[in-house]
Amino acid sequence: MSLVNTAIKPFKAQAYQQGKFIEVSNEDLKGKWAVFFFYPADFTFVCPTELGDLADHYGEFQKLGVEIYGVSTDTHFTHKAWHDTSDTIGKVQYALLGDPTATLSRNFEVLREDQGLADRGTFLVDPDGVIQFVEVTAEGIGRNAEELLRKIKAAQYVRAHPGEVCPAKWEEGEATLAPSLDLVGKI
Repeated sequence: MSLVNTAIKPFKAQAYQQGKFIEVSNEDLKGKWAVFFFYPADFTFVCPTELGDLADHYGEFQKLGVEIYGVSTDTHFTHKAWHDTSDTIGKVQYALLGDPTATLSRNFEVLREDQGLADRGTFLVDPDGVIQFVEVTAEGIGRNAEELLRKIKAAQYVRAHPGEVCPAKWEEGEATLAPSLDLVGKI
C-alpha cells in the first residue's frame, strides 16, 4: 500500500543538529513542510554524498519553508561522531535523527528487517502532516537535491492552486494544466 496521501504516524526521536542533541516529534512538524530523508547507515559510501548534496542546497529548502530530517537506524551519538569526523557531513545543518529502535523506519515502511537498516527513502510531508511524495531507491542509487527541490516546488504549487497540476519536467514559472474534459486526448 502506498503511503502517499496518508498522515504520518506519531513519533519521538533523538537527533543531532548543529552541536546539540535535540528531540524531534511529529508535533514539531505541524504547519510546516518537511522532508524525511532515510539512508542506510553513517560512515558509508553513497550516504555522505547524498547528505552533503542536501547540505549544499539547505538554504534553498529553507527559503521554501521546508525542514530536512536525515534519518538512519544509527543513534544520535553516532550522528555526532560522523559530523565531527567527516568534512562532508560537517556541512550538515539540518537534524540527523537517530532511529535505533527502527520506529521511524517502520512507520515509513523502509526498514530492511533482516538487516536493521533503512532503504533510501525520501518523503515529503505537507503542513497537515500528510505525505505528498515518496521515493525509494536501491542502496546503490544516490538521490539528487535539485530534483527533490523541483518536486517540492510542484507540490507547493499544486497545494496553493487547487484545480491545477504540474506536468512532467515542470519548473517554477512554467505553464501548468487544469484537468478538464476539454484536455482529454489532446495532450
